[in-house]
Amino acid sequence: MGVERAVAELGVLIYPGAQMAAVHGLTDLFGVANRIAAEHQTAQLPLLRVSHWQGEGDQVPERVYDSHPGPDGGLVAVMIPPSIGGFSESQAPQGLIRWIRQQHAQGATLGGVCVGSILMAESGLLDGRSATTHWTSAKTFAERYPTIKLLADTPIVDDGDLITTAGLMAWSELGLRMVDRLLGPSIASGTARFLVVEHSDSASQCGSNFAPILSHGDASILKVQHWLQSTGATDVSLTAMAERAGLEERTFLRRFRAATGLKPTEYCQHLRVGKAREMLEFTNGTIDHIAWTVGYQDPSAFRATFKKITGLAPSDYRARFGVTPPVSVAR
Repeated sequence: MGVERAVAELGVLIYPGAQMAAVHGLTDLFGVANRIAAEHQTAQLPLLRVSHWQGEGDQVPERVYDSHPGPDGGLVAVMIPPSIGGFSESQAPQGLIRWIRQQHAQGATLGGVCVGSILMAESGLLDGRSATTHWTSAKTFAERYPTIKLLADTPIVDDGDLITTAGLMAWSELGLRMVDRLLGPSIASGTARFLVVEHSDSASQCGSNFAPILSHGDASILKVQHWLQSTGATDVSLTAMAERAGLEERTFLRRFRAATGLKPTEYCQHLRVGKAREMLEFTNGTIDHIAWTVGYQDPSAFRATFKKITGLAPSDYRARFGVTPPVSVAR
């Protein structure tokens, strides 16, 4: 008798002009991950249920494909594929925009590829956050969305609940990020090997990038999590978090840990280190500057926390996984 596995539903959004190769590619990628996970024969790994959602204009997207039909437990994530054809931000379907906002408010992680990041920007969810997009859209993107910190030279910006990627074919890395989060780095690496696509070694060697649990159903705690993601948790206190949740501190502590599996202090540490990992991989800022940027006044405290979570000193992490040369220091 087989073990009963939990189900995690991943929605792929189909909008007018969406690249269907990415829609079906993501579907196949998650199918391969399911097959590799099933070989482990453990109930601890969830079954990835893949659904396609389609809508135009003011229509609310409807499920048009379901890999494993069953009870509706809500979407863990929404993937927004790229578009090969022309796309006008002013013509973004309002029904899709409202649906995207609704899914995020209910705890879904959003992942946008290329034009997908524009739909996320149109939703307003990226305001005040960091994002990337395809190089051909960078100038227009920066002008239209001045409150978004555009990192045009960064291939992927994983900001916890919002992930944006820059390349048309980056849907594979986005899919692997979600496999990493839900099934673990070894399953993600195995999926990448099977499909012969590139995948960062940092997750398999240093643990997954921080993947906050958002689909727990506690609206008060989710509100705080979205706030921490948007601020980077750089200057927060237990009192401020409890007030944001509208809860007494002891109640907040209990519910936060029950929902996320972490104490608030641990959660903030993981969030900051996750942002630091990305900066070490894709930027050439000094380690002290990165420490300050992610909220550490004391660089030595940052180094100790970073090593505790990843197993590597920040300098060693950059040497192994960085894609840009380090800053040269004048003698």
